[in-house]
Amino acid sequence: MKDDDGFEQPDTRHPTPGTWTGHKPVLLHEAMGFLNVRPDGVYIDATLGAGGHAAAILEILERGRGRLLGIDRDPAALDRARERLERFGEKVMLREGNFAEIDELHAESGLSPADGLLADLGLSSMQLEDASRGFSFDRPGPLDMRMDPHTRTTAAEIVNRTSERELADLIYKLGEERFSRRIARGMVKARPIRSTTELAQVVTRAIPSRTGLYRQHPATRTFMALRLAVNQELESLETFLAKALGVLAPGGRLVILSFHSLEDRPVKHAFQAWKREAKAEILTKKVVRPSEAEIAANPRSRSAKLRAAEKSRD
Repeated sequence: MKDDDGFEQPDTRHPTPGTWTGHKPVLLHEAMGFLNVRPDGVYIDATLGAGGHAAAILEILERGRGRLLGIDRDPAALDRARERLERFGEKVMLREGNFAEIDELHAESGLSPADGLLADLGLSSMQLEDASRGFSFDRPGPLDMRMDPHTRTTAAEIVNRTSERELADLIYKLGEERFSRRIARGMVKARPIRSTTELAQVVTRAIPSRTGLYRQHPATRTFMALRLAVNQELESLETFLAKALGVLAPGGRLVILSFHSLEDRPVKHAFQAWKREAKAEILTKKVVRPSEAEIAANPRSRSAKLRAAEKSRD
């Protein structure tokens, strides 16, 4: 199945337990090329994660007086990145927050307008591998799915308290799941649902066994829909896009990596609007995809799409 841009829907199967060997930044070479990092520049990694992209940027900034601001809404991710980036000392400044607040976080940092801004959307391998976070359907854990532990709503609350109709609409809209109504009906009948694996079983039972549409686990789309709803990811992305150019210096570059059509579509539309309004030049005439070699080395990269733009200098 393909989206409206002709992309295959992502295979978001989780890594087989025990096979993850660490965080591998996706499309690293391509992202660095489009950012065109200068040793004396100011850069922002708006979704820091484990700090893979940030570390590559800082390797160049070490040669000059450049600085990097790293942002993430997940305190556990920030702790991991802090350890990884500690050797760069005062070159790096870390802040906990949602990238939707990019303007405020940048202003608070005291840094000058950025020469480059990177956003790597979606989940990190670390979040998927931690069963206690509730993101993975093949590892028993609580129905949580919060990137920010301070967020009030969990996946369990949505699954067990939302009406059947609202559940069906949510799963269809945010998961692009054709069997959303059958799944919602099954979820309501199975309440209370307490764990990730229990929910995965309910979803699997609700989908006709004869269907051959699923190359990935049948619960993939439902889990994605719940995660997007819990974290309000698409709303945050829209807000980020409305503010991104405002933190960039003239000629500053924006690089965004997305992992499914619901993320890529608003990025594409924002870039096109900026071009029409002469606010930015699109650097990626076609979306950039990972090579076969990268996909073989890092299966998570398979559905990645990179778009880049440069803020107008006028």
